[in-house]
Amino acid sequence: MASIWKGALSFGLVNVVVKVHAATENNDVSFHQVHAEDGGRIRYKRVCEKCGEVVEFTHIAKAYESDSGQTVMLNEDDLATLPAGRSREIDVLEFVPAQDVDPIMFDRSYYLEPEATALRPYALLREALKRTDRMAIAKVALRNKTRLAALRVSGNVIVLQTLLWPDEVRAPAFAILDEEAPEPRKNELQMAEMLIATMESEFEPDEYSDEYREQVLALIERKLTAGEDIITPVGADGEPAPDSTNVVDLMSALQASIDRRAAKKAEAAEHGGPPQEGADAEAEEESKGKPKATRKTAKRA
Repeated sequence: MASIWKGALSFGLVNVVVKVHAATENNDVSFHQVHAEDGGRIRYKRVCEKCGEVVEFTHIAKAYESDSGQTVMLNEDDLATLPAGRSREIDVLEFVPAQDVDPIMFDRSYYLEPEATALRPYALLREALKRTDRMAIAKVALRNKTRLAALRVSGNVIVLQTLLWPDEVRAPAFAILDEEAPEPRKNELQMAEMLIATMESEFEPDEYSDEYREQVLALIERKLTAGEDIITPVGADGEPAPDSTNVVDLMSALQASIDRRAAKKAEAAEHGGPPQEGADAEAEEESKGKPKATRKTAKRA
C-alpha cells in the first residue's frame, strides 16, 4: 500500500513520524463514452474560448472570479508560497468526546502507519484514545490544502478522518419540520420499539455487497460471451488495430510478408532484373516505364 504523505503527528511535546495511506477506494464499474453510431471513443479537448486553440494541460492556470467580475490568475508557484500548504505536521488541537463529532462532517479516511522508531508513542496515543473514548481534533495539510481532521481508532490502527469545514455542511431548512409534529400514540411507539428489537444485530459490513455493480459485471460478461455489441478497435486508417499479443495475427503477418517477398522475386525474374523494394523501387519502375512509352510514341510519330 503506497503512502500519499509523510510527516509528524504531534500532540503536546510528543512527535510521531507517520505515513498516510488512503483507507478507501472506488470500485464502481468504469465506463468509456462512445459514439452510439459506430462505437468510436469520445474525447474531450481543452479549448480556449478566446483564441479557439486546444490548450495543453501544462499551459492551464487556475483563476478566481471575484464578485465584481474581475478574474485573478494563480499558478502553482503562487500557491507554493502559502505556508499553510507546505506544513508536514498533523497538529493535534484538542481531544473531544467521540459522540460530539457529528458523522455528517466526515469526509475521507486515511490510515496512519508509524515509522519503526515511533511505534511506542503511536501505541500510547492509540490506547489513550481507546480508554478515554475520545477523538483528537487536528489540522493537517494534504495535497496543498489545510484540512480539519479527527483522529480515531479502528482496530489497531489510528485513522485520520478528514472533516468538512462547518460552512461546508448545509443546514436542513425544511419548513415542514418547523411545524409541531403529531405526538406518536403510545401503542405505535411500543410496536416500533418491538420491531427495532427484533431486528437488532451486530453490524458486519462483509455481509453486504454492491448488488448493482455485480449485476453490471454479470451483464457485461453475458454480452461478451454472446458476442453482443462488441466494438473492434480501429486504427487511424479505419482498419482493425493490430493486436501484438495475438499469435495468429502475428503469424499471418509474417506469412504475408514472405508471400509478398516471393512475389517480388518472381516478378523481378520475369523482367530480368533484381527485386525492387519499397516506394523508391516502385517509383523507379514507374520512371522506367514512362520513358519507354514516350520512346514508342515518338517512333510511331
